[in-house]
Amino acid sequence: MSPLINRRDLDFLLYELLDATALCGRPRFAMHDRETFDQVIEAAHRLAVDEFLPHAAKADAHEPHFDGQQVQMIPEVQAALRAYIEAGFLGTSFGIEHGGLQLPYTIAAAVNGLFVGANCGTSGYPFLTAAAANLLRVHGTPEQQRRYMQPMIAGRFFGTMCLSEPQAGSSLADIRTRAIPQPDGRYHLVGSKMWISGGEHELSENIVHLVLARIDGAPAGTRGISLFIVPKRRLDADGNPGERNGVRLAGLNHKMGYRGTTNCALNFGEAEPAIGERVGHEHDGLACMFHMMNEARISVGLGATMLGYVGYRYSLDYARTRLQGRPATNRDPSSKPVAIIEHADVRRMLLAQKAYVEGGLALGLYCATLVDRLETAVDEAEHRRCRLLLEILTPVAKAWPSEWGLEANKLAIQVLGGYGYTRDYPVERLYRDNRLNPIHEGTNGIQALDLLGRKAMMQDGAALKLLLGEMAGTVAEAADEPALAEFATALSAAVDRIARTTQALAAVAASGRTERFLANAASYLDLVGHTVIAWLWLRQAVIARAASGAAVGDDADFYAGKLQACRYFFRHELPKTAVAAALLDSLDDTTLTMPIAAF
Repeated sequence: MSPLINRRDLDFLLYELLDATALCGRPRFAMHDRETFDQVIEAAHRLAVDEFLPHAAKADAHEPHFDGQQVQMIPEVQAALRAYIEAGFLGTSFGIEHGGLQLPYTIAAAVNGLFVGANCGTSGYPFLTAAAANLLRVHGTPEQQRRYMQPMIAGRFFGTMCLSEPQAGSSLADIRTRAIPQPDGRYHLVGSKMWISGGEHELSENIVHLVLARIDGAPAGTRGISLFIVPKRRLDADGNPGERNGVRLAGLNHKMGYRGTTNCALNFGEAEPAIGERVGHEHDGLACMFHMMNEARISVGLGATMLGYVGYRYSLDYARTRLQGRPATNRDPSSKPVAIIEHADVRRMLLAQKAYVEGGLALGLYCATLVDRLETAVDEAEHRRCRLLLEILTPVAKAWPSEWGLEANKLAIQVLGGYGYTRDYPVERLYRDNRLNPIHEGTNGIQALDLLGRKAMMQDGAALKLLLGEMAGTVAEAADEPALAEFATALSAAVDRIARTTQALAAVAASGRTERFLANAASYLDLVGHTVIAWLWLRQAVIARAASGAAVGDDADFYAGKLQACRYFFRHELPKTAVAAALLDSLDDTTLTMPIAAF
């Protein structure tokens, strides 16, 4: 049994639910087929199990530290990353012309999930690097791509994104880092950045910081923000790292989880010039950075799912082998204890985990297929459809798994009981690691505001209408199957709730009552998120129901598990959307009217 994932489930999602091989019919991916995909996934799985998983607990216990000269960390991190780079995984989704494998992002996302599940701390370095390189692929000049992007894809340079500042946090309109123009067209950056993952280490020849800052004289607010490349080491004429640039470590942040990834406070231009060059046009920095952030948000959701998935796998194995107690109908104290999976409440916790993590993985991989289809679309209608669905689903894909993947980790601890709470078992570490995901790349509260305040309302609700239309199509498909009719009816009602509630909230927004409109945005995210996962479970159930008739052995058990998990989600989870909708419909002002002094 793989400690990371049920490979049958991954194959089901990629090939039966999402038809990933259809991407091979597009010119960009025409050199690939399912055999290629499977070989890459299997190679990644072996590497994750052999090189990343074994030092996950050690990296957590012995987190990076600064010795006054440089950041020190356990040697296994460097060894694992070297193996990862040599295997070509940093270039999984990059084009052949850039030295990559030119695989679909869908396959890259599946591969990345395996590494996160094995060791999120070590995997953080290459994933940030790939996101930074992808930003330069889209927004960098050919010279910037040659000097910075190509070495990142090759694994010589690593990358970061530097947004937050100590005084600003998520409020990017309040950043103070300055970019002072120089006669040679470059800039001197002066300021401080906080919470910079991968911001200082000795794992690569160089670190390419992508930094948000204001050019002197720029407009206030987000409209005055530009984006800059500021390398740790300046490059010589041949593109080789040379003398140290003016980027210095101010301190390492000590985190609850994700301890293997350095998290830094950085000072720019404090004692020497921090020389940088602009990416894109002046004042377009946030738009450029959001290209990296949106990719990162899908990745965060997938990572949260996989941390939950690994906890589920571990607790499932434990529940099958841990003998304790007897069935409620057996009052004979001399009889042998049974495996705890025989107890109904343990099965409840395992089934909840299965529903959360397999549903979350379906969502993340579905979004990944939208990225592929968007970037390879041959007509405007498909391009628009994929773009709108990605717009509406990105905040859900980040926030829902980071809440419910964490809930899965909590349940995994509960299955192990007192043992789960100890560091002798991995589930407590997985919980601590996953606790970061509701916070970074935009807190879940920010995702809720984005979903309700922007994405659901944009273009007169075009993205939301499209998503609800997709759900209605699945309802129609499932309604004719008697075994699924109950779930089709429930999903139809949930879709109607979203449409009705959104229309009512839009009227409140139009009246100018913005605070009341957004007061319960978190409940709106719950409403939409749970409905989306129910939709994806019903899509899985339609396929499982059709395939189950001819299935035997392990396949029969697999499809039965899918149908039962769908049943669980619809009966135990989807009803929560009615509560969320009722709260939103009431325009409840409890949080708004709570006097600050009364806290």
